[in-house]
Amino acid sequence: MTTLDIPELALVALVGVSGSGKSTFAGRHFAPTQVLSSDAFRAMVADDENDQSASAEAFDVLHYVAGKRLRAGRLTVVDATNLQPHARAGLVRVAREHDVLPVAIVLDVPEALAWERTEGRADRMFGRPVLARMQRDLRRTYGQLAREGFRKVHVLRGVDEIDAAEIRYEKLFNDRKELTGPFDIVGDVHGCRAELEALLIRLGWEPRRDAEGRPVDATHPSGRTAVFVGDLVDRGPDSPGVLRLVMGMVAAGHALCVPGNHEQKLLRKLRGRDVRLTHGLAETMAQLADEPDGFVAEVATFVDGLTSHFVLDGGRLVVAHAGLKEAYQGRASGRVRSFALYGETTGETDEYGLPVRYPWAREYRGSAMVVYGHTPTPEPEWVNNTICVDTGCVFGGRLTALRYPERELVSVPAEREWYAPARPLAAAPARPDEVLELADVTGRRHVEHPYGSLTVPAENAAAALEVMSRFAVDPARLVWLPPTMAPCSTSTVDGFLEHPAQAFADYRAAGVDRVVCEEKHMGSRAVVLVARDPAGPFGGGVVHTRTGRPFFGEPLDTALLDRVRAAVGAAGLWEELDTDWLLLDTELLPWSAKAGGLIREQYAGVGAAGRAALPAALAALDAAVGRGLDLGDLRDSTARRRDEIVAYTEAYRAYVGPTEGLRGVTLAPFAVLAGAKATYADRDHGWHLDLADRLCVAAPEFFTPTRRQVVDLSEAAAEAEATRWWLALTAAGGEGMVVKPYAGPAARSERGSLLQPGIKCRGREYLRIIYGPGYTEPEQLALLRRRSLGRKRGMALREHGLGLAALDALVAGAPLWRRHELVFAILACESEPVDPRL
Repeated sequence: MTTLDIPELALVALVGVSGSGKSTFAGRHFAPTQVLSSDAFRAMVADDENDQSASAEAFDVLHYVAGKRLRAGRLTVVDATNLQPHARAGLVRVAREHDVLPVAIVLDVPEALAWERTEGRADRMFGRPVLARMQRDLRRTYGQLAREGFRKVHVLRGVDEIDAAEIRYEKLFNDRKELTGPFDIVGDVHGCRAELEALLIRLGWEPRRDAEGRPVDATHPSGRTAVFVGDLVDRGPDSPGVLRLVMGMVAAGHALCVPGNHEQKLLRKLRGRDVRLTHGLAETMAQLADEPDGFVAEVATFVDGLTSHFVLDGGRLVVAHAGLKEAYQGRASGRVRSFALYGETTGETDEYGLPVRYPWAREYRGSAMVVYGHTPTPEPEWVNNTICVDTGCVFGGRLTALRYPERELVSVPAEREWYAPARPLAAAPARPDEVLELADVTGRRHVEHPYGSLTVPAENAAAALEVMSRFAVDPARLVWLPPTMAPCSTSTVDGFLEHPAQAFADYRAAGVDRVVCEEKHMGSRAVVLVARDPAGPFGGGVVHTRTGRPFFGEPLDTALLDRVRAAVGAAGLWEELDTDWLLLDTELLPWSAKAGGLIREQYAGVGAAGRAALPAALAALDAAVGRGLDLGDLRDSTARRRDEIVAYTEAYRAYVGPTEGLRGVTLAPFAVLAGAKATYADRDHGWHLDLADRLCVAAPEFFTPTRRQVVDLSEAAAEAEATRWWLALTAAGGEGMVVKPYAGPAARSERGSLLQPGIKCRGREYLRIIYGPGYTEPEQLALLRRRSLGRKRGMALREHGLGLAALDALVAGAPLWRRHELVFAILACESEPVDPRL
């Protein structure tokens, strides 16, 4: 048996004369969808697979399809004679364009057998001289395939060898998806051996030393694996020491390492190439001169064997020295290796004479996390699920590692500046803090923040951009958006879709022992950012909706801000919180003040039609029943529908009130989110509501208090009392309540994950507005109880985490573009296909 090793992802060219058995071989070893036959493509474009005049067009289409398959990461086999250099050159070009390896499998059978097979096919109409010419071309092909760029060439001679062949797939060297970590990914070391030891020890590694006390390996008691991003050598004081330690760890299976551009330059020098001793190479060569020749040879072998990049953890993690675009991940070609080693430059140089790097990470939209080094940065920064961990240790900065999957950064300071950088390590940022760029928010984007991460699909970003660009307030004043709120688990209490028992059970299951039940005001969510001075920060402030639009527009928004500003001053909050601005989360009442048009168009019409039609229908049915017709069941169901439409009308009318300008309008505050010096997300809800009460006392004609109940979830009596309170609240026309962890907006579960910021529990009658007048009918209620809440809850948590991160960034003075990225992502989440009634 002959075993043919081919990469799992490759372009395989079958090479052989007509009648050599290429199609039979392809059918035996490859799936039909993997094989592209030149005959089939000729038939496709010319209705005749033997029409040689259509070959150019057929191969044009074949190359196009092959490219599509390779771009998608699919093995592709080309069944054609492939005897002419120009035909093979086209295949090699397609493979290189998609950064996969071209492989040739040559089938060489005796000419007589090939002619016998060809004569037996009625569709082959050429003479034996043509076959003889093919055989001569095949002989010339042998010595050309490797030179033409085929990375593997397998030659099968004779029928027996062809029939006995077996295909064995081999992974590319960069494919280590089976390794799931955990990993400690170490940035550019550059000969700083002492700092590397210190970092490993801080990460929990235990060094092993040789007889001379030099570190030659390290192990981690938790079985972690170190991954080095390259640039182990040059500039620093002990490149041999770094190499000795890293080589030992790799040899022992305790570490992985990708090459950096400095290793590649060192290798060329060790191989005798003419290399300039610049950028620290002179120091490395001087240090290696004191090492045994055997060690230097081991270094050359080690560097020569390094793989350009690694794809790890099922494809979720990619490590490369200078980073790697999504299209290159898991591929193998010269340009992939070049990008992994050097990145991509614009062709320009900066004021320090250094090449200007193309900002590939800002355009990255891949799902895999990419960790890299190469370009030193003062602070590691997440950009679209990529992070550079080179923090310039050799230049007096720090040596940094990323713990994966924890996403925790660990670093140690440099002992000193070992090498003066050509460009100052802490150079000023390239763009002003207040500049926004379209590329920051368009396309598919991955957003990392301290509370988690998420991917924003391109279509969601487009929808958010439409709202932001056409309707939203100034991004500089759009500092936070409230998260959506999920309902409690579906009730099992007869007649109820939502009930406090399930809300309490939801939080109890998450490990919460104390909650606050807040009256849910039926109004319109209003975010109020108010400055102490009307000409102060944020232009004096802004009032906007939960999607970032101006609330009423001018002059009402300014008048509303003036009232809030005065109340904050009267309550003494400016001085107490030592701030010149505050961000408040509120509800503006009544609902009709903002949603009058919606009520008229969507709800009042249904109510008016039902109230007009159903009594007349019921009167007619009463008359018919009085005449003895058997319509009792229909009459009863119509009566129920009349009662339901009346209840429906009363439900939405409860939230309609007369307003003129701000006359009749009130504001119900329930959270003070942030001020100039701190976010208040870590304060408990008792603190937030106490401040809200003080605003109500300061301006009772404008602020409406939020009634609440604090519930200890370990006490059944407390739950029962809160349930009675909720029943009374909703019976009086209230919407319901919101149950929140008492610990505050940033509360976390016992496992450290964010909790739902609030769970709404809406009243039985209020839900008629949402689900329709007759939703309490048993059959409809049974259907609604099968509603799925998972997507809504996931959206609420994602938006909540983004909002907390936006508040942190605001108070920390982060650039506007960084803050806006988070707020924009909240709005983009709102485009998720979630049932709007939830």
